[in-house]
Amino acid sequence: MRATETEIDLSIYGTQLYKDLETETGKSTGYKPTGSITVARKGTGRMQHLMLNYSRAKSFGIQADIIQPHNIAQYFPIMNTDDLEGALWLPGDGCADPSDVCHSLAKGAKSRGMKIFENTGVVKINTEIDEFGHPIVHSVETSSGHTIRCEKLLNCGGQWARQIGKLSSPHVNVPLHSAEHFYVVTDHSDLDNNLPIFRDPDGYIYGREWSGGLLVGGFEPNAKPCFNDGVPNDFAYGLFDEDWDHFEILMNNALHRIPVLNNMSVRQMVNGPESFTPDNQYILGEAPEIKNYFVAAGFNSSGIASAAGAGKALSDWIINGNPTKDLWDLDIRRFGTFQNNPKYLKERVSESLGAHYSINWPKKEYMSGRPLRRSSTYERLKNAGACFGSKMGWERPNWFAPKGVEPKNIYSFTKQNWFKHTGNEHHNTRKNVTLFDQSSFSKFLMQGRDSVMVLQYLCSNNVDVDIGKIVYTGLLNEEGGFESDCTITRTGPTSFMIITSTAQTTRDSDWIRKNIPSDANCVLTDITSSLAVFGVMGPKSRELLSLATTSTLDDIQFGYQKEIDIDYANVKASRITYVGELGWELYIPTEFALTVYDSLFATAKKNNIALANGGYYAIESLRIEKGYRAWGHDITPKITPIEAGLSFAVDYSKDFIGKSALQKQKENGIKKRVVLFRFEDVEAYPLGKEPILRNGKVVGFLTSAAFGYTINSGVAIGIVNSEEGYQKGWLSQSKWQVEISGIVHNVRASLKPFHDPKNINILK
Repeated sequence: MRATETEIDLSIYGTQLYKDLETETGKSTGYKPTGSITVARKGTGRMQHLMLNYSRAKSFGIQADIIQPHNIAQYFPIMNTDDLEGALWLPGDGCADPSDVCHSLAKGAKSRGMKIFENTGVVKINTEIDEFGHPIVHSVETSSGHTIRCEKLLNCGGQWARQIGKLSSPHVNVPLHSAEHFYVVTDHSDLDNNLPIFRDPDGYIYGREWSGGLLVGGFEPNAKPCFNDGVPNDFAYGLFDEDWDHFEILMNNALHRIPVLNNMSVRQMVNGPESFTPDNQYILGEAPEIKNYFVAAGFNSSGIASAAGAGKALSDWIINGNPTKDLWDLDIRRFGTFQNNPKYLKERVSESLGAHYSINWPKKEYMSGRPLRRSSTYERLKNAGACFGSKMGWERPNWFAPKGVEPKNIYSFTKQNWFKHTGNEHHNTRKNVTLFDQSSFSKFLMQGRDSVMVLQYLCSNNVDVDIGKIVYTGLLNEEGGFESDCTITRTGPTSFMIITSTAQTTRDSDWIRKNIPSDANCVLTDITSSLAVFGVMGPKSRELLSLATTSTLDDIQFGYQKEIDIDYANVKASRITYVGELGWELYIPTEFALTVYDSLFATAKKNNIALANGGYYAIESLRIEKGYRAWGHDITPKITPIEAGLSFAVDYSKDFIGKSALQKQKENGIKKRVVLFRFEDVEAYPLGKEPILRNGKVVGFLTSAAFGYTINSGVAIGIVNSEEGYQKGWLSQSKWQVEISGIVHNVRASLKPFHDPKNINILK
């Protein structure tokens, strides 16, 4: 089971390729369809995780079964099951021989004209400037003295990929770091060579049959980073010395889980370097720094499982000019340049290696390499009880602990310790007024006499509007899918402020810049760090701001921005909301942020207004209750505005990227639709990716989920597929359910939000 639908699809492709490759090349990959069994120890919470994955497997068409402890021996007879609560069986899993896979792929590639130069190093990657003014790949200089002209370049340098990224001008950031990875191989012991792969993640170990013996390795919670000063160029096929002290925790767990190991001789301990990324997802895609420079690296010890699918996805990208799948979770542009910092990478990899087998709790956060980026109010929020999460390196308050409560997540698959406190923030936003520090928003300024022309072509909606008008729009690809969604405020005749989500800074700036025509007088500037953002949201927000400013607020209509004063600061106040209440986003010069923050709370206290801090967990529950979509979840490059129910953000009277695709979709109809769900059982607690059932058949999965405190039930957004299209009554006349951890829950489906569907609160 992989983390996303795309990764699952790519893994399935790889499995099929390894099965079929021998027919094409005559060289076996050593693939064996053994299946795999993942066990859960009692009292760890692991069984809940496996049950959740069991249901999620149905979302993606994967066969899976839950195995009771007394039946595990039927699948793995030599396993100790005394302390197990159960297991997840995946019959479609298998294993292949890495060396055989490599040789089979190489043979197939050579037969199609590819040349492979072994023992040849890259010493320099040359670039030139294209017609748009962007650096583009030109050629590669090798250690043999040759220069190879190339239109496309793919950096598959493994743990050397980061260093290869520095061989060009400009440098390409490839954030990965090496760590020591261990496994042992036993002597031949006449074991069944069809034993399934086993995983005991609570013991950090995995294993499989190997030449009649066992191969056992693991992902220990505290890893050993290596090559902190760079990987030596001559370390190919190199290994480190054995380290039985470090391997002890893995060995002890292996001896406990597979008792026959006590009577088997260890033939070899293998201790070699593997590269890992900051988020334990591999790196794929075109580098934002150089056009036609692609990267596939940082496979986090899942290279064989992921390589074939990654190669297929990247080949399609190179050939078609754009990804043919939603690759956001793997996209190299999910990182910022600061995440290529060596100290950060060393600290993070110490944790991310172990993340392979740590429980993927809801809302789980990495703790290493933090704090990285802090907003102006970080210390104020910390003193107010903020429990911080991290996104794009930013420390952001997820929830606020009252006095006497430790601001720390206690993880579970049910309602966690922050549930009540987030509920208070949620209710305060609906009833009073809440301040959300949203300074991590990605912010851009587009300027130049051709800015209107460029944005009109890039945006699905009309942005040629009055100065001060805020426009919600999609940035679409040629297929009509969302490359991003954003708000754009016209700040002058030839200037616009573009606001996108925190995680998309690199991606959105890259996409916009690459789509600016070469002859356009237009410049995009990243101004993220120059402005703090406070969301002041709730029915009492107008009262609070009116008392805090000498400016008039009554003339600010919804969807407009106006400059106002607060204390010593001049602030841009945008009347807009992402929580479904009357509110303003305040854009404040960073150096004035503390002044404004303190002034708002002082004003509230003086006038007995119940102003409270709010965190991102509350924003999530508020926005899902209101049905607001989130890019990367509910809308993606493979979801169009029509499918998302966001056609209001499309203006067909002008030309824009993706227009033709949307017009065809309007004519032909759609076969998938974003739908809102409300759970009938108040105890149901959706987390996301659970399967959606229509009349008993799986038709999609949840893309966002939370508890709706206002309506006192679980709420979710999901994508529903329908090959026959969407006829009248398909929603209201169907029985809708969602399966969570093996339990099927009745839900109400709707295309309208469950909170304030007529926008009465927003337009007050």
